[in-house]
Amino acid sequence: MMTQNHSNRVALRSKLTAVSSRPVNPGTIHSFTGLDPAMALHSVHVIFYYKEKLFTYFDLDPLRVSLSEALSLYPPVTGRIVRSEDDGEWEVKCNDAGVRVVKATVATTLDEWLISADGAEERLLAAWDDMPQGDPILWSPYRIQINEFEGGGVAIGLSCSHMQADPTSATLLIKSWAETRRREAVVHPPSFNDLSDLSLTGGSSLSIHDTKSLSAYYEAKSMATKTPLVPKKMGTATFKFSGEAIKQSLLEIHQTCPVATPFDLLAALFWARIARLKHSKSESKHSLSICVDFRKKLQLSYGYYGNALHFSLLTLPDVEDKQDLGDVAGAVHRHVSSQGEEEFWSAIDWFESRNGEGGESRAPFRMYGPELTCMSMEHMIEFPGSTGNTPLMHTAVFDKERRPVHVSYHVGNVEGEGLIMVMPSPEGELARMVTVTLPEEELEQLREDEAVLSLNPIMIVSGTRQA
Repeated sequence: MMTQNHSNRVALRSKLTAVSSRPVNPGTIHSFTGLDPAMALHSVHVIFYYKEKLFTYFDLDPLRVSLSEALSLYPPVTGRIVRSEDDGEWEVKCNDAGVRVVKATVATTLDEWLISADGAEERLLAAWDDMPQGDPILWSPYRIQINEFEGGGVAIGLSCSHMQADPTSATLLIKSWAETRRREAVVHPPSFNDLSDLSLTGGSSLSIHDTKSLSAYYEAKSMATKTPLVPKKMGTATFKFSGEAIKQSLLEIHQTCPVATPFDLLAALFWARIARLKHSKSESKHSLSICVDFRKKLQLSYGYYGNALHFSLLTLPDVEDKQDLGDVAGAVHRHVSSQGEEEFWSAIDWFESRNGEGGESRAPFRMYGPELTCMSMEHMIEFPGSTGNTPLMHTAVFDKERRPVHVSYHVGNVEGEGLIMVMPSPEGELARMVTVTLPEEELEQLREDEAVLSLNPIMIVSGTRQA
């Protein structure tokens, strides 16, 4: 039976289950790292948009066959999350129960959708059900949605529990599927034990002060989850900045911060402008939680499956009053560039230390919040195997050289002050996209902010459709 959403533009047509083409060895278990369960309150959503029609009839198309072949590389993806019989902690039983695949149609063209849909409507292209309370053995931790637009365009939406994977792992799953579809070798096959193996030889050599500071930050996030936040209706908008606009802005702050990167610039710009929208007595607006990927820094394989994210806190008093954006960009740059292997290992050690404690100490907590969070996806630009200046997400090519025209990322259950995601643009070079999730009232003001608009952004999937 057909189901339609409130906008009458997305209609779910059918559901099926995709399994791997090769059976998983009986008894295979995928163990989580200490960080993985902490992410369980959140979900990851990635949507790949293609101008061309990728298949004729998905149920019988080679695209479905190639998906099964790709899934055979990812036993945890087709498995189910269960409690370990040994210690009661979460783990994945790799039983090849399969991935839910949903087919849907969209009652508009792809071009019109990118202009008119807002963040809430876009999430209907990667619909999701959070992990149920109790025994989730029947719940699929992954969901793929195939959305066909009028005129031939297609959007492939992937949703998964953040406990299973971060945005890079989710991206590589779709990229592996595309490479399998083209009968090419998978460039970055998944690896599952890198972090556990390295932890035997790695370790933290931070000073006692720095270790205590990092521990206090994570302890505070853990405790904050126990205090319910005032519910706020959140909205999402994506700003697309040209390479020329970023280049000009970097030149304008060059004297103050000559080493600024596009990420430093955009993190500083959005942090400062959002801080101005917060209540005058808000202390949290002076703090920014910065999230970076540590695969390269810890020399993990790029196909590492799971969560390879490091969260740290930057505090800058009166950030909203800074007259020179270069001052804020400089603070961001110094903070990010100062992070090294020792700090990453210290955070990993903190999460691993929660293992075996049981009870509430192992409960997930609000990693994206309560303070404003900014995620850097700069690592996707120089990802091995990417050609030229093509970012990783735009190398998911199913047919010849027909790359995605747009890729959207969302994190589920973002609460508190909001989330900023800075990612590469398909134009390459200095061009960037920024996806912002904020309380709706603040988002509306940000969309009209003079400093942001001075960079002449193009709004994508940001709800410009007229009623």
